[in-house]
Amino acid sequence: MKNVVVRTLSGVGFVAVVIGALLWSRFSFAALILLITGMMMYEFFRMTMGGSYKFSRILACAAAVILFLLTFLYKSYNIPGKMVIIAILPVFIVMINSLYVRDKTEFGKFANLYTALLYIAVPMSLCNFAVFDSAGNYDGKLMVCFFAIIWGSDVGAYLLGSTLGQKFGRKLFPSISPKKSWVGFWGGFVTAILVAVVLHYLGIFRLSLMHSIIIAAIMNISGVYGDLIESQWKRHYVIKDSGNSIPGHGGFLDRFDSTLTAIPMGIMYLVLMNIQ
Repeated sequence: MKNVVVRTLSGVGFVAVVIGALLWSRFSFAALILLITGMMMYEFFRMTMGGSYKFSRILACAAAVILFLLTFLYKSYNIPGKMVIIAILPVFIVMINSLYVRDKTEFGKFANLYTALLYIAVPMSLCNFAVFDSAGNYDGKLMVCFFAIIWGSDVGAYLLGSTLGQKFGRKLFPSISPKKSWVGFWGGFVTAILVAVVLHYLGIFRLSLMHSIIIAAIMNISGVYGDLIESQWKRHYVIKDSGNSIPGHGGFLDRFDSTLTAIPMGIMYLVLMNIQ
């Protein structure tokens, strides 16, 4: 019971901070995303690299920050899009730095520096495309809707999966995440769509009902894959949680694993359909 209380209180507080930062201003949005990105990269490096190559990890985090800030400036202040290419320079510095590392006994771990940039930094930088319109005006409501869909999906999957999924039906991906079931998947799928419909009728999700439902479905499915991808990493390194930063919930990577695939897919739909 104590763990449930801690998990509930920390979850409510965390959701409040995320929503508040998204709605407050473009700068609180940027600070929030940079914090989440930095924490996820830190946890990923600790999981995959232990204490190896700390300076190179700092360089990789710097590359992630620069990529986000350049994308932020491109969408927010309309700097030329070609300037975003500058973000490749810190990556080159990471590559060059690898030549000067003396102890190469664990050099294979260097690949995780580039993996983190592709797996974490790039998807999080794409969040800029969800909060700025073509004129550079900021509105965090769409990101709030995206997170609400992801959280709704997680809650629905957990409730049905933990109550019915362990007794009935088949497992979703037993080799990677033995507790996930198809019952839980459909619970999350339905809940995600219900959240999108409610947000639409409340006037918060400012898309047509059809687009709202389609995005919810896309984000739910891609979010499940994001969860499984992180579970595969943790299973390989034999750890339960990526960290303990959020009491009762594990680490940032545990809480935002679905985000890394769901939000980019949602943004891709908006861009391809010429909605955002």
